[in-house]
Amino acid sequence: MTRPRITIIGSALSGNKGAAAMLESAVQTLDARLGDVDFTLLSMYPEEDRAQNHYPNLEVVRADPFRLGVVINSLALAHRLLPFARPLLRRNRAVRALADSDVLLDQGGITFTDGREKFLLYNVASILPALNLGTPVFKCAQAVGPFKNPINRIVSKVFLPKARTLVTRGRITHEHAAGLGLSNLVAGADYAFSLEMDGTEAESVASHLDLGFFETGDVVGVCPSVVLQKKVDAREGDYVGQMVAFIERLRASGRKVLLVPHSVRTGTDKTHNNDLPLCTEINDRLEPGEDLLYVDRELSSQQLRYLIGRCSLFVASRFHAMVSSLAMAVPTLVIGWSHKYREVLEMVELEEWAFGHDQLTPDHLWDRFETLSAQRGEVQEKLDRHLPEVKRTSLAQADLIAALVRPAGREARG
Repeated sequence: MTRPRITIIGSALSGNKGAAAMLESAVQTLDARLGDVDFTLLSMYPEEDRAQNHYPNLEVVRADPFRLGVVINSLALAHRLLPFARPLLRRNRAVRALADSDVLLDQGGITFTDGREKFLLYNVASILPALNLGTPVFKCAQAVGPFKNPINRIVSKVFLPKARTLVTRGRITHEHAAGLGLSNLVAGADYAFSLEMDGTEAESVASHLDLGFFETGDVVGVCPSVVLQKKVDAREGDYVGQMVAFIERLRASGRKVLLVPHSVRTGTDKTHNNDLPLCTEINDRLEPGEDLLYVDRELSSQQLRYLIGRCSLFVASRFHAMVSSLAMAVPTLVIGWSHKYREVLEMVELEEWAFGHDQLTPDHLWDRFETLSAQRGEVQEKLDRHLPEVKRTSLAQADLIAALVRPAGREARG
């Protein structure tokens, strides 16, 4: 029996640490269930991902948007239509990995969604090669919909039913997908809730940051997002100025502040999947002091989760920073831009602690934060009560994937 092979797309080790958390959760949970597994990551940033890859059974293959959309998709289609040319076509590493894989895991966090039509071609290109090669597509827990835009609705009705399984990441997504008439749905929770730490995080983080910062007093974690900045600044809202004012108000109230980017690309000023330039600008406008700790570098998803777990309260705009704070049972206030935030908070009965970027004003942010602080005991109780079930639901998708890969699943596929 050949070793199982699983190809993954839509996640990464570098850049967005939410993507890293999903990827590493898959590797951890599927290794535990299947034993020796060969993984291939189709990567948008292959050099950066290879530099951070410490998994000996994970191969990183270049799949930037052009290569994926034009080269890999064309070769996969040729593989389907020209059987005599398959030995030659399989020289392409991505095509060979997909053709040899038991399943493609699509870990795009939000796909086929109204308002994100510019990503629709990429959403299709991510799964089409596997479909042409006859490899089952398993869409890990993610947000999809709504589908009111005619273009998105038509494309979604064509391609989403072709996935073997679509795991919906919350009630709102499930309702959107069910309303589209999909029958391949499984209600789940974000894969990143399954991420395990190995116990070395404190030691590794301490080599970069003074963890004595957390020994006394309340520490409030603040995680800004360049995605939110663009939306707020588009309506002349001055996102940086508001974050600076909020942090200084926290400090004036006697609280310490951890300023932490959850999406970082080292060695570039480009802001796609990179909140470091934004956070540096915010930090540069703050008064220096021992009550402020700025994470000015790229850390791993596990290291970030450890740091977030040391906070007393957390204010998140990055989705997976929110997931990490919830997973560590830290009361969290969320400033978001999509239903994907609220539907996850619903799982722990805390949806009232999210509001949209269109409501972001200095007074509203401070009022919601102070209310959360006053009710932190009640919020903590809900987190402690609901988290075990959320994590169980997250892990359940690993069981579904393993069932596809095991011998019985292979035989059922053909």
